[in-house]
Amino acid sequence: MINKKINIAVVGLGQVGSYLLNELNTKKKDIELKTGKKIEIVAISAKNKNKKRKFKINKSIFFKNPIDIIKNKKINILFEVIGQSDGVSKKIVETSLKNKIHVVTPNKALIAKHGDYLSKLAEKNKVNLEFEASVAGGIPILRTIKEGLATNKLFKVYGILNGTCNYILSEMEKTKDSFKNVLKKAQSLGYAEPGNPKLDLNGYDAFAKIRILSSLAFNKKISKKKCLMEGIENLEYKDIEIASQLNFRIKLLGITEIINGKLFERVYPSLVKKDSYIGNVNGVMNAVIVEGKPVGEIVLQGEGAGPGATSSALMSDLLSILRGNIKYPFGIPDIKRKKPLPYNEKISSHSLYLRLEVKDKPGVLSEITKLLANNKISIERVIQIPDHKRKSASIVIITHRALENRSQNLINSLKRNNNIIKKPVQIRLF
Repeated sequence: MINKKINIAVVGLGQVGSYLLNELNTKKKDIELKTGKKIEIVAISAKNKNKKRKFKINKSIFFKNPIDIIKNKKINILFEVIGQSDGVSKKIVETSLKNKIHVVTPNKALIAKHGDYLSKLAEKNKVNLEFEASVAGGIPILRTIKEGLATNKLFKVYGILNGTCNYILSEMEKTKDSFKNVLKKAQSLGYAEPGNPKLDLNGYDAFAKIRILSSLAFNKKISKKKCLMEGIENLEYKDIEIASQLNFRIKLLGITEIINGKLFERVYPSLVKKDSYIGNVNGVMNAVIVEGKPVGEIVLQGEGAGPGATSSALMSDLLSILRGNIKYPFGIPDIKRKKPLPYNEKISSHSLYLRLEVKDKPGVLSEITKLLANNKISIERVIQIPDHKRKSASIVIITHRALENRSQNLINSLKRNNNIIKKPVQIRLF
């Protein structure tokens, strides 16, 4: 990028887009000092020009339809901060790359779904597609994998990848409050979507990030296979309390690894030891652990939710482009990235924490233990907590290691049992 003056467009003025716009405006001198380039914001776009915002927008550079920016302005770099996996998000990124405009985005849903196609487009047009902010907020994990660990052979990446879920689980433990009340608090603080936080809570957000990490760490195309994905919506404070008594904490983990040349990706709540590193990452913090050779194990930790952390990563991508680094979006040429072979999740194994809410009557526990025996799952520990007022009881079972297909058969059998009055809660031990 030879031109000293760089024209920038920002598409999307939600929490992150608004914060980013302010960063771009207030840090122009710092950016010029570090890159030798002068930036100018020449176009902005959002759904509503007249929406009340904390800052005054320059209406002379406002475009309701972001595609009109490409037609009417000379743009060097475009920030897509809308957040859709398809629709206008995909269209503006695709159109920008085709018009030889560098793109920076925090949009993990877009990259997880269309990253292969868009990266190929960026390579073809010799521009950058940067998405550091799509995974783990302000932690520079993607750049660390692409550049800092470029000559290592990586075989496992895992960690806490959703700040919203981590905040909720940490706050429930700290305050002894219900999931519902802590979620409301998270929404009021801006850690969870005020309208529909489903994609955070059901594990999809973390899973999109795992797919991006897999592709970068293992030099593969983005996996399309349906994999294990569970969220935290069914957890209650009593699960956190019981886990604590057993010297565990509950964390939503994203895990990806190569086993015998095959890719195994999953996201689910896990019981982790209280004295482990990952067990002590609390609040909105994210943590990513990378294992490889010859580096061994490295850990990166930082804020994973909020506009500040996201904007930090977006600005990092901007400076990388301004310094003239045209890079492969996924670290190596698209043609060298092979389709991953999927690992058979049914043959994976782990111990289980099972919480069952049952009718308090004779013979129920023996029915349950028989179902475990039928599925060849042995019991390590049983805890019974009676509730005489409701004529019910909580039965908590910790199992020995069992194959995933046997665990799922067991869960399906338990769901059909008339003496179990609520959906069983299953948490894997990590």
